[in-house]
Amino acid sequence: AHHLLAYVEMFARDAERMADVRRRTNRLPLGSAALAGTTYPLDRERVAKSLGMVDEHGNACVSQNSLDGVSDRDFAIEFTAAASLCMVHISRLSEELILWMSQNFGFVKIADRFTTGSSIMPQKKNPDVPELARGKTGRVVGHLMGLITLMKGQPLAYNKDNQEDKEPLFDTVDTLKDTLRIFSEMIGGQTNAQTGQKEGGITVNADAMEAATKKGYATATDLADYLVKKGLPFRDAHEVVAHAVKTAQAQNLDLSELPLSTLQQFNPAIQADVFDCLSLVGSLNARNTLGGTAPDQVRQQIARHHARLNF
Repeated sequence: AHHLLAYVEMFARDAERMADVRRRTNRLPLGSAALAGTTYPLDRERVAKSLGMVDEHGNACVSQNSLDGVSDRDFAIEFTAAASLCMVHISRLSEELILWMSQNFGFVKIADRFTTGSSIMPQKKNPDVPELARGKTGRVVGHLMGLITLMKGQPLAYNKDNQEDKEPLFDTVDTLKDTLRIFSEMIGGQTNAQTGQKEGGITVNADAMEAATKKGYATATDLADYLVKKGLPFRDAHEVVAHAVKTAQAQNLDLSELPLSTLQQFNPAIQADVFDCLSLVGSLNARNTLGGTAPDQVRQQIARHHARLNF
């Protein structure tokens, strides 16, 4: 939950960026004419209000300079930049899902309709959607670079170069919308129209995840913190833990599996309560600060995002 909440934070910022992009994009250029404005008595603010191009206070949003109105492509660049960052976040999640689905990890499974079988290897399950999303990220980032390059040498006002903005902009819109829609179904499942129940979504292998935590001595820092709280300088605690880890590695054991008598050989300050901090649950519970891994903190963050989304 804590790991996936990191992506929730990223996507929340993406939503904020898109709202911010809309605020600056929501400008009426109509009436700028070729480059100097129009000689006709056009009420541009009335037109803007009629089209719903208003700010949060109901004021008309109109471009304030005719040259800028016809030649600017910031709206396309800003949107594509925000879309690129959102796609980068999707790509990072995709990469982790691809790793987690592999036999070396076995942490998660995704529904069959988001995967394909191998034409050669019958046992293989290809993570097509995450791989395609990862690939399409490069496509959107490429569109951003193309738009920036398109504008970098243009003088005022409108130039025919700007016809080249349509393809990258429209393709970015389609790619982002399709990727978000498919990812939403793949991650969270899809509601069955007949039963109203969620179907599909990611299946988590918690046992495999827990087993993996014991392979890297993840609670070594917890042991060092434990010794610091017992009065040892961190440098000394660091050395004690290094010896403990070396001993555990030699016996192919986790730190939590070493007998108390063995741990006490490294420092007599170690007592029976050390196993509270050496357990995975104890390690998670110890980080009970805002944004930490403690279950109470995680539940608070989930509740905050539920409230934000009116979930």
